[in-house]
Amino acid sequence: MKNFLKIVAGTFVGSLIAMVLGVLLLFGIFSSIASVAEKSTPSVPSSAILSLNFANRITEQSIDDPFANATLTNLELSSKSLGILSVVDAIDAAASDPRIKFIYMNLNDIDAGISHIEEIRAALVRFHDSGKAIISYAENFSQGAYYLATVSDKIFLNPAGSLALTGLSINSLFFKDLLDKLGIQAQLIRHGKFKAAAEQYISNKMSDDNREQLQAYMNAVWTTWAEDISKSRGISVERLNEITDNLEMNNAKSVKELGFVDELMYKDQLTDTLVSLFGVEKEKELKTVTLADYITATKKINLKEKNKIAVLYANGEIVMGKSADNISSDNFVAMLSKIRKDSTIKAVVLRVNSPGGSAQCADIIDRELKLLQAKKPVIVSMGDYAASGGYWIAANADKIITNNTTLTGSIGVFSLAMNAQKTIEKHLSINPETVKTHKHSDILSLYRSMDSEEMAFMQKEVEIIYDQFLNLVAEGRNLSVEQIDSVAQGRIWSGYDAIKIKLADEVGGIHEAIQSAAAMSSLESYRIVEYPVQKTQFDKIMEQLQASGNAARVISDPASALERTYMKLSKEKGVMTFARLPYNIYFN
Repeated sequence: MKNFLKIVAGTFVGSLIAMVLGVLLLFGIFSSIASVAEKSTPSVPSSAILSLNFANRITEQSIDDPFANATLTNLELSSKSLGILSVVDAIDAAASDPRIKFIYMNLNDIDAGISHIEEIRAALVRFHDSGKAIISYAENFSQGAYYLATVSDKIFLNPAGSLALTGLSINSLFFKDLLDKLGIQAQLIRHGKFKAAAEQYISNKMSDDNREQLQAYMNAVWTTWAEDISKSRGISVERLNEITDNLEMNNAKSVKELGFVDELMYKDQLTDTLVSLFGVEKEKELKTVTLADYITATKKINLKEKNKIAVLYANGEIVMGKSADNISSDNFVAMLSKIRKDSTIKAVVLRVNSPGGSAQCADIIDRELKLLQAKKPVIVSMGDYAASGGYWIAANADKIITNNTTLTGSIGVFSLAMNAQKTIEKHLSINPETVKTHKHSDILSLYRSMDSEEMAFMQKEVEIIYDQFLNLVAEGRNLSVEQIDSVAQGRIWSGYDAIKIKLADEVGGIHEAIQSAAAMSSLESYRIVEYPVQKTQFDKIMEQLQASGNAARVISDPASALERTYMKLSKEKGVMTFARLPYNIYFN
């Protein structure tokens, strides 16, 4: 027995030592790779071309962590992403930088949201208005890349390349027939005839109301693109739509003949053109600086400047509790409280890029925003989405600034319950039994459908929250409840239309929002501080390791862990009531 205990103790101590050494080794690997990945601060030549090839993904906040995609089992390095504010600021800085002669954009690839493209294009317009040229080239243009390219003085396309304007579309999958085959019933409770959240679970086709709102949104986005392209290329909107409908752009030659690009050329010919425009004789004399390097080289923080404008990113789904990757009640409220108590922060830009989520969480955040607003101006800047719960937290701002292509509104509420009784009994041959103290103790059970009383109860809760939503928006937008209800009902709107119906104040991006914040707080000089402070992936992995005690408990008692999780999900108040979009929308 003693030998057995010695073996167990020795194994335990050995495992502990191995774990400690493993963590130290992991830390050493991260540190060594990070030191290799780090570069010296780049410099900008005295005369240079600013090269925008969009090799880095454009996101809400910059991610300058080489281990952003790393896990405990995969140490793969990743390229950093560029935050939209960094990109816009860099282009604006280049406009007044005598070292930058012109911008060259290689638009073979662009990984950015639809509103990001709109904001970058607006910054490029300001650059062009400063008197400097913009040149664009691609082997093949996507529609979004071409929209961005139309700000250029000259657009070049590979002779074997393509540009096909085909218009915009949205695809949505409907699962009711599949759920019927599986024996699963979805019970949806909602307010708002346009609130299409979870529609795909109760129907096998799109409702007329949903189709109407999606059509209106896409038309508004296309109108923005078409009008800008028309203005830049001298092609009427009517002719542009005719070309798009008739698929007239079937090869590079036709693209040029129709006036969408200026010249067809290969990459080596483009290099000759750049050499000529730059005023040198040989390719090796070309001096370029990438957007990422230019951002790093020109980023200056004046620590002597006491006045600050905080840019707070509300990015992701709105959820209760704590979450590093979403807008969570605990984390977000803590940040808002910190900003409110910081007397050096004179104004706040709330950058909302969210399809919504938990109605309860949105309400908690809204209250903290009102406390903040009592101390300093709050200006909302809308990204790709500021809808449903995302609009809930935006509605009371001092000013709402939106991109034309932003998807917003969706002022509505829904609740969803799933019943898998048929699947469990018929397909899995499992017979669930329930013991309860009251008639409705097992409401929202996975093992049965809700009865009429329970549906009425859930509907009443949805109606209460919807009324709360209406009153909140009416107060924030200084409109009557009736006016808000007429544009609510869960309907989505483009930013372009949201201004017309007074859900937003003016068109613009994060650049305009910061200018407005400075004006509202009478600031002539200030510095920007961004929240949340980004954690590195290594920090996140260390937190996972620290939580290993919880993991061990789950492994030792999985049944109890599963039961606790299920009870929390099914019974926690508010978790089943959402103010959220039913989908995310992407355009090619």
